[in-house]
Amino acid sequence: MKILSVVGARPNFMKIAPFSHAIDKHNQENKDGKIKHILLHTGQHYDDTMSNSFFHDLNIPEPDINLGVGSGTHAEQVGNTMIAFEKVLHSEKPDWVIVVGDVNATLACSVTAKKEHIKVCHVEAGLRSRDLTMPEEINRMVTDRLSDLLLTPDKLSSYNLIAEGVPENQIVFVGNIMMDTLEANREKAGQLDILSILKESLMVGELLIKPSDYFALMTMHRPSNVDDHKIIGPIIDFLINKVSTRLPLVWPVHPRTVKQLKKFYFWNRLVKAKNIYLLNPIVYQQMLKLNMKARVMLTDSGGIQEECCVLGTPCLTLRWNTERPVTLKENGGASILVGNDVKKIEMEFNNILSENSNSLSYRPNLWDGKTAERCLSAILNFQVK
Repeated sequence: MKILSVVGARPNFMKIAPFSHAIDKHNQENKDGKIKHILLHTGQHYDDTMSNSFFHDLNIPEPDINLGVGSGTHAEQVGNTMIAFEKVLHSEKPDWVIVVGDVNATLACSVTAKKEHIKVCHVEAGLRSRDLTMPEEINRMVTDRLSDLLLTPDKLSSYNLIAEGVPENQIVFVGNIMMDTLEANREKAGQLDILSILKESLMVGELLIKPSDYFALMTMHRPSNVDDHKIIGPIIDFLINKVSTRLPLVWPVHPRTVKQLKKFYFWNRLVKAKNIYLLNPIVYQQMLKLNMKARVMLTDSGGIQEECCVLGTPCLTLRWNTERPVTLKENGGASILVGNDVKKIEMEFNNILSENSNSLSYRPNLWDGKTAERCLSAILNFQVK
């Protein structure tokens, strides 16, 4: 059997790495019926942190093929990926194409594979935000409609697919593959020193935080939060006037967010603010360490919502909806949807700080670090009906 796995951005590598390791384990244990695995990077997102150390530190295999699609509009990325990927399919002729998550590469490669009559498996299937203004939602819906095998991270995602008419024999609940990566890196991340992370990554200013300090941790990159000065402006005011006056704020700033902050003339205010530490992008293990120790997380990232759920870090999700409702506080998780309404953000922020302890860790069913093995088993046992 030949399996071709597609990644389009750095987070995809961290999701496909456990799957690659599961294939290696299978091949070691089975002399007959070995699997040939090809890892393809579309190059959708250029990432400075994807150096050789990125692959080595996380034990992630480097791609066998890099299409080098690069940046561009959604149509440009999808179109260029389809053109390049079709040529790879003609030369490699895989039995399966595995796509993960919801980036443009996921959509482009699933469409191209189906046109070539190649079976498609979607890892992280069934996630729904119900927000069609999100490009990721379009990518998820189209990919799920085309996939032969849909591997879901939670029962809510399985129910979404059943409600959409997907035959139940094509749906397999396997758990959250990102938790495989979290568990594989938890011990190493725990050994890292927070002050060393901050000193190494500090973008500007002087480091005054003490080892004993509680701190808030933040990530923000979505267009809905950073592309309108009327939205991002009040958030910056809140961070400077409310958050940093109560505890240090640690913020690894996405390059796109830096660009917008400078465009709207908010950057210098943040640089001059006391108790706010702006970091260059950091590697996964460093972010995991910070998340382990943060008093509160503010984020618009989907993956970080999941990590906060398992780590027990109170999470203010800067979105009005989430494709990961299993992480919400009302469902046992640690996440609270606050959108970009500063009054609501401040209210929930104060509520968290008034509590005596962090949220309790909540591990949804099958978020146990063994999802990749179940993914591979589902593919090997798949039968067309």
